[in-house]
Amino acid sequence: MTKSELSNLLHNQKLAFQKSPPEYEKRIKSLKKLSDIIEENKYRLIEAVYKDFGLRAREETLFLEIFPLQDEIRHAVKNLRSWMKRRYVPSSWFLLPSSAYYQFQPLGSVGIMGAWNYQILLTLSPLVDAIAAGNHAILKPSEIAPTSAEVIKEIINTNFSADYIHCVTGDSELAKDFSSLPFDHLFFTGSTRVGKMVMASAAPNLTPVTLELGGKSPAIIHNSYSVKRAVKRIMAGKLFNAGQTCVAPDYVVMPESLNEEFRKEAQLAVEKLYPGIQRNEQYTQIINSGHFERLQALLKDAEEKGARVIELGDRDVADTANRMNPKLVFNVSSDMDLMQEEIFGPILPVLNLETVEEAVDYVNNNAKPLALYYFDEKKRRIDWLLKNTLSGGVTVNDTIYHLGQHNLPFGGVGASGMGHYHGYDGFKTFSKKRAVMHQRKFATTDFLHPPFTDLKKKLINIIGRFSKV
Repeated sequence: MTKSELSNLLHNQKLAFQKSPPEYEKRIKSLKKLSDIIEENKYRLIEAVYKDFGLRAREETLFLEIFPLQDEIRHAVKNLRSWMKRRYVPSSWFLLPSSAYYQFQPLGSVGIMGAWNYQILLTLSPLVDAIAAGNHAILKPSEIAPTSAEVIKEIINTNFSADYIHCVTGDSELAKDFSSLPFDHLFFTGSTRVGKMVMASAAPNLTPVTLELGGKSPAIIHNSYSVKRAVKRIMAGKLFNAGQTCVAPDYVVMPESLNEEFRKEAQLAVEKLYPGIQRNEQYTQIINSGHFERLQALLKDAEEKGARVIELGDRDVADTANRMNPKLVFNVSSDMDLMQEEIFGPILPVLNLETVEEAVDYVNNNAKPLALYYFDEKKRRIDWLLKNTLSGGVTVNDTIYHLGQHNLPFGGVGASGMGHYHGYDGFKTFSKKRAVMHQRKFATTDFLHPPFTDLKKKLINIIGRFSKV
């Protein structure tokens, strides 16, 4: 599709929106239709994801993409009427007897750019929020996972009109053209590097953007916490999709005295999660050879700078094709590439710092992470850590599952992104929170217009005194 065709598509969507913005009934009908077509095509979608990766457990796609997407639609249908309600607020005392309220209104036609690692969820979940908020939308799935992108395109375009919801597919040039369109809002999920380019493309049109990026999400273990339990939950979160998850634990911070126990428990955890991992049909492959080579380069750089790499799983079986054994990396330092870049693979560096205070200083001296994981039972220390760090989200004593909470916002901060979605917060992201003041026939402000007589000056001075803290 050419840029001219994209522009015409967006133009037609905006005209259709202006003619008839979707009301409650259409939004609910569209959400239910989306749910129906996902259910009808779920096995096609799952097989497409399998083909894109070369191997990904069908159960993993069902559990991590189809189920949360359907549950998000259910949540939106259940709560939409409440979200759309006009909300009255107290009027400022000097503007009485006026009333004041706000209401959420759709923005218009929005653009959504999905991500390859969870193509179904990360393309269609923002669409749920956009539909609920009453928008028209154009989708652009990631070209890195082309099979699932084409299935999404087919099921969307055969069930919705092009001037309402439409999907386009294409390469990075199309993505560049897409991000430069004058959408009423642009939603992007992907890397920080590409996020910067998307934001730059959107800037000439002053298109507001939501950027769901990534970053280096730490897992901090206090020395009083059960290492066995922490490792089990860290490795489970890390190895979903072979670490190709934006909120996967990117590195572990703990005292050096825990290293050997951590290594033993990590090996046991991998053997239990993925027996015979190099032949295990439930362990995901790396998406393509380019990403596989990037991960190998991270390991080589770390070893050359003094790191110790520990193979987990099939320790006597070398990595083959795009299948990579999980690895722990000890003796890491901040100058290593794997401590600078988001890893996005089954490599887990261990940074030895002796206290929680040191761990917090390290996190705070680097880019703000998308997620932070802390393992501790002491409420006082947990509260202190929450107060003294900033991240997109936090899970205490587990990993990744905060993103499944429909009543919590999901989004990054700083280099890990801007804006939120999921549930009510997603509805707000794709809406304008419009302020409305309703003035009465009799209004005190009528007495404060020029010319400013002596009486009016006194009234203004009185208002000023009452307004002071």
